[in-house]
Amino acid sequence: MTSITPFLWFDNNVAEAVAFYKSVFPNAKIETVSDFMAVFELEGQRFNALNGGPQYRFNEAVSFFISVETQEEVDYFWTRLTADGGAESRCGWLKDKFGLSWQVIPAALSRYLGDPDRTKANRVMQAMMQMGKLVIADLDKAYAG
Repeated sequence: MTSITPFLWFDNNVAEAVAFYKSVFPNAKIETVSDFMAVFELEGQRFNALNGGPQYRFNEAVSFFISVETQEEVDYFWTRLTADGGAESRCGWLKDKFGLSWQVIPAALSRYLGDPDRTKANRVMQAMMQMGKLVIADLDKAYAG
């Protein structure tokens, strides 16, 4: 069966990266880690990773979307992924300490932005544009008007 798997290029720190992601994601599984490469799974998504060296860097053109339900989950992933040198960005985006971009997005945001009442959806969009880490209570308030 054909499949598509993200393949990540690290700067000779693939073992450290895999250990970090295993510490962040409760359902992480590591298939193999060597000096050259790794195969692992995060929340059901399989990844391959390579110790490729410093030639290439991650950028925001590719990010991984973490869909969550609660503020507790937003806070957990936001705090863990920005730890030890990660960086906060805007609108639910962040970079981890390896430079990989992530979006930590509560399901409420998608529901609100998809609402056929464009006035409500636009209020939520404007609120989101002012946030770094998304705050569900503030999205709820914007939606309610």
